[in-house]
Amino acid sequence: MGKHSRPGPPNQPSRAIPRVDADDPLAAYHKRRRPPLDVWRRHRPLHGGGGHLRPDEPRALEEWDGFAYVPAGTADNLAAARAWANGTAPGAEVASE
Repeated sequence: MGKHSRPGPPNQPSRAIPRVDADDPLAAYHKRRRPPLDVWRRHRPLHGGGGHLRPDEPRALEEWDGFAYVPAGTADNLAAARAWANGTAPGAEVASE
């Protein structure tokens, strides 16, 4: 296998197959409003630096609003920020058994 045939990260949906509804006249518009790499929520250290450094420092939480990332609050540490960021996308339904 070549270096480009490896799978992507397990926490991201594949972007190889476009998720566009052929019956929706606004499908192209909705596709442009998706966040970069389908990341709806992200976190950053409040005082800059690498995200993996100093895991006990507070984090700024940001959420995609359809046009840009906007501040959504703060988290006390890296573990709390990751738990918040791993939540579902806004408007998505939680799968139940």
